[in-house]
Amino acid sequence: MKIAIGQGSCGIASGSKKIEEAFRRHVAEHNLQAEVTITGCIGGCYLEPIVDVYQDDGQVVRYVHMTEDKVDKVVKQHLIGHEPVDEYRISKSGTDFLEKQTRIALKNCGLINPEDIRDYIKVGGYEALKKAIFEMDGKTICKEVERSGLRGRGGGGFPTGKKWGLVAAQKDPIKYVVCNADEGDPGAFMDRSVMEGDPHKMLEGMIIAGIAIGAKIGYIYVRAEYPLAVKRLKKAISQAEEWGFLGKNILGSKFSFEIRINLGAGAFVCGEGSALTASIEGNRGMPRVKPPRTVEQGLFGKPTVLNNVETFSHIPFIIANGAQIYRGIGTDRSPGTKAFALTGSVNKTGLVEVPMGTSLRELIFDIGGGIKNNKAFKAVQIGGPSGGCLTEKHLDLSLDFDSLSKVGAMVGSGGLVVMDEDTCMVSIAKFFMDFTEQESCGKCVPCREGTHLMNEILDDIVNGRGTKEQIDMLMELADTVTTTSLCGLGKTAALPVMSTIREFQDEYYAHVVEKRCPTGKCKGLKRIEIIANKCKGCGLCLDACPANAISGKRRQPHVIDKSSCTKCKLCIDSCKFDAIVEI
Repeated sequence: MKIAIGQGSCGIASGSKKIEEAFRRHVAEHNLQAEVTITGCIGGCYLEPIVDVYQDDGQVVRYVHMTEDKVDKVVKQHLIGHEPVDEYRISKSGTDFLEKQTRIALKNCGLINPEDIRDYIKVGGYEALKKAIFEMDGKTICKEVERSGLRGRGGGGFPTGKKWGLVAAQKDPIKYVVCNADEGDPGAFMDRSVMEGDPHKMLEGMIIAGIAIGAKIGYIYVRAEYPLAVKRLKKAISQAEEWGFLGKNILGSKFSFEIRINLGAGAFVCGEGSALTASIEGNRGMPRVKPPRTVEQGLFGKPTVLNNVETFSHIPFIIANGAQIYRGIGTDRSPGTKAFALTGSVNKTGLVEVPMGTSLRELIFDIGGGIKNNKAFKAVQIGGPSGGCLTEKHLDLSLDFDSLSKVGAMVGSGGLVVMDEDTCMVSIAKFFMDFTEQESCGKCVPCREGTHLMNEILDDIVNGRGTKEQIDMLMELADTVTTTSLCGLGKTAALPVMSTIREFQDEYYAHVVEKRCPTGKCKGLKRIEIIANKCKGCGLCLDACPANAISGKRRQPHVIDKSSCTKCKLCIDSCKFDAIVEI
């Protein structure tokens, strides 16, 4: 019998470390023949902490929302009494969340021990590498990846095989493989989960890329805010070296390859290729003018393959199963699967991997379980701060690179933030613009000054100082920033603003013309009112107001001077008749 405790970041944050300790203690106390181990995040973050009990008969019993208090009952009733504790088990709804997915990058996450290479090998790990080394050459690998139709999962969607072929064709004898594991989008955690739950799969993809282009060194650029991912990557690299999958003369062949880890300091702009490579080199992470492209002059001025974690994690499947099998998943122009981080006002938050072309409706309502508290769906922010907002009319849109581009959105790295009827779309635009302004490297004027000006205008709008003219100015600035910025950060920075103005223009006009927020979420637009027929004229609010914004005669309804009111709410606290409200 084996007990596997989910210990991705979400599981640990939910208390799984203490649950592991409790199981180990009980197993020792009762002298049980049971192995207690760990695994990564299976994707159902809303179910954490998750514990899987692998019975001797081959059946798996999955317990969810586990706590230390529940461990004792599971041990006594299930491990000793051989009777599963039904009230702790995953529900049909939770099972549907996982079974409705098609998993390639995330296939092993939550099922194997990410800190034990033997678990990865048991599920077919490094078989693709053996095939690439002994049955294929670099050109064949590049062609196979190109035939698969795999496009970069980091956001740009550039054909992966084509990129590898361009690097392989460069005459420079020194080439590099770089994995972008920076993942700076708010609400995105797909790459983190792969590194925490199945790090060897990503490493295998990188090694195969090294064979394909003739590189001897690979770099993983991972944000330092992912300490668990970094720890498991280091362990995986060490184990791969011990087992002969990394280092000199891999598996007894003539091919040698090493992988190094570089920690990033959390700069969003370092997700851009040239800024990322500059950071690895020890320079300030700032984009440069192109051409030359990274495939020609990347890391240390050498031809470089640069893909993200998810992209490399698709490679072993393609090499092991063939391009045609891979092309049978997804759409014709966007084959394969895509992992999305489903967050926000949705019942089942977590990681979801589905075939390209799956609709938003399937993701949010079939897999995600719909909107929290039976609220109405309003919009979804896709692609993080570089993406746009999609609305109800887009629910049946195919989620693929080309379809999203046509409606002014993008797949991005895969963040999906679901919003309900109570969400203020102007505030959402302000949130993402604030993020982008702070993350701009400042190198080019359009991005540096444009995002700042747009943020200032949005600040005016959410605080009641906005005008109709400023909405037009926002669109003009958005067009300028988009067309003239140097890198992808600037070129996509205005997408949240443009899409929210396009889809929720009435909401913007309510802010600037009526000076109200339809959802009541913008504090700057809230006002304090005295309800005349409830006010007794006692004068308590008048005495409590530090701004002297209230006036009125005793025993007659009082009034508030809105120009003087600081909205401190002391008047509301002082009123004994519920005559003062914030609206």
